[in-house]
Amino acid sequence: QVQLVESGGGLVQAGGSLRLSCTASGGTFYTMGWFRRAPGKEREFVAAITWNGDSTYYTDSVEGRFTISRDNRKNTLYLQMNSLKPEDTAVYFCAAPFNVRTYTATYWGQGTQVTVSS
Repeated sequence: QVQLVESGGGLVQAGGSLRLSCTASGGTFYTMGWFRRAPGKEREFVAAITWNGDSTYYTDSVEGRFTISRDNRKNTLYLQMNSLKPEDTAVYFCAAPFNVRTYTATYWGQGTQVTVSS
């Protein structure tokens, strides 16, 4: 049974940083990703990474501020978020495997709340 468990969310002031983690069990995934759902909005893609990190993908609004990485020995995916803005407030979801053509995934975590205050 596949499980994706996120952690690391919280409340932070604008300009601050947070690092999200997602630990996977029950499967090994070549490509993994992060999505988010802001209040009143649909879920949107944030970032994705391939197995060895040679390819990463970001949505334009986080490019240069967020960094996705992974530690395959620990089966863990990370999202380092810097220079956070109030518009980054959302529930962040880990997803795998990530389809780089359709920007969809099969398995999802339960989400972790990120709140950025102005």
